[in-house]
Amino acid sequence: MPKIGDEAREERKAQLTDAAWRCVAERGYRSLTVDDICREAGLSKGAFYTYFRQKQDLLFALLDEESARVEAMIAELTQTRTSGIERTRRLVQEVLARAEDPALVQLRADLWAEMQADESVRARLVEAVGTRRRLFASWITEAVSEGELVDVPANAFASILVALTDGLMLHHALDPSAFRWSNVRRALDVLLAGISEPR
Repeated sequence: MPKIGDEAREERKAQLTDAAWRCVAERGYRSLTVDDICREAGLSKGAFYTYFRQKQDLLFALLDEESARVEAMIAELTQTRTSGIERTRRLVQEVLARAEDPALVQLRADLWAEMQADESVRARLVEAVGTRRRLFASWITEAVSEGELVDVPANAFASILVALTDGLMLHHALDPSAFRWSNVRRALDVLLAGISEPR
């Protein structure tokens, strides 16, 4: 059997992860099978096991993809000439906008369920959440030192923001009709304005 080049290998792997995102959006991760993913991708199970040892490795790949997207947003915001509070506001808004993606919402719900039984899933989720929390905290510290925010404990407030975004995702998975994301974003702007120092 001829070997395929690196570019073709990456394309096939992307086919599998793209198919997995579609399947997760439709039926969730827990009930998803390797056969489902291969059928959706139009590839064989042999192709799947070329890239992933087991279904859990695919879960980690999806989590890594999502973390990479958030890190790209962070890098872009870090380069902007805006204040710490404005960067915080924009990142929260971007995270909430991504929460309108049903596959991402379902994956987040499934990750929280999986971490109860699997320590390796917990460790990966702790790492991803910790990165966001530390970044929020650094921007909040900057905003407080610049006099943009009242003196609020940075790590505690960062934890609230992370819990708020993740919690809203889980509540949306529970009841998609419970609230509108546009209203959540407006409410968050009001909350941030409420702890901003008057100019």
